[in-house]
Amino acid sequence: MPLRPARRRRRHAARTALVVLATAAAAALSAAPPAAAADTWTEVGSDRADPLTESQGLTSVEVPAGSPNRYTGIGTIPVGLSVRGWNHVGDPDASYNGYYVEPYQQDSGTSKMFRVQAPGGGWSEYVHALSPGEALNNSWVAISPDGQWMLAGEWGTMTRLLVFPTPGVNAGTSPSANLPQASTVRLDHAVRDVQGCDFSGPTTLLCSSDDPEGSLFGMTKPLLQVDLSAQPGSSDVTGHVTALRQLPLRSGCSGGFEAEGIDYDRRTGTLRVIVVSPGFCVLTDSKTYRFTRR
Repeated sequence: MPLRPARRRRRHAARTALVVLATAAAAALSAAPPAAAADTWTEVGSDRADPLTESQGLTSVEVPAGSPNRYTGIGTIPVGLSVRGWNHVGDPDASYNGYYVEPYQQDSGTSKMFRVQAPGGGWSEYVHALSPGEALNNSWVAISPDGQWMLAGEWGTMTRLLVFPTPGVNAGTSPSANLPQASTVRLDHAVRDVQGCDFSGPTTLLCSSDDPEGSLFGMTKPLLQVDLSAQPGSSDVTGHVTALRQLPLRSGCSGGFEAEGIDYDRRTGTLRVIVVSPGFCVLTDSKTYRFTRR
């Protein structure tokens, strides 16, 4: 039976209302920000970085309670290591249960070394024999929040990060045995000259890049965020790379700056990055910059 005119008008009004509601919902969804949008980090202050003892890396230490922040530089390398050829120390990290790890490299050779201090104060050394195609550089370490896995990085233009069992923490490690590479983080975008990374969450890394060219992300010396597809472990994971901002490049001298180590302190939400000044000003106005998430 055909619809009466009044009934057709009501049916048309109902359809019109549904179209309006659907259009509004679509507009709201299109205007909503992405669920995984990158963080914005705002500079909130800085401290002078000593060129001898605070120019390579830094980390906050949670155990024991009240521990000061720790730094690395050429002046922090023990003489006993230097005479054995371990003459470069990179950006360190500390596990949440108090294990502190420093990455070391030599000018030549077939291995890299991780020096570990246990919560009780004792030191031990874990040596990793280079895998085929692995760069000699040992620029930084980043310990996963669960403490069991440690990421490390190479120099140059790379599309991967290396994953190791955390020496001294993971039960599968021993100072008397080779520290094996466990897996790889495969990046979806190349990175260049990464000097430090630190976990800001279970699957999120913040990294400082010393990239002098700027061709990869449209800026030199970028602060990067790497979102992992899963927590690191014995199986490969992927990493989505985002450039968040350029690191501060301010000095009384002109020339090439050097972005160095990075640290994220989960207790305060503070991110810190070392930037070494060019020329003579390396002695006077190199800085550890502080940032907070906004």
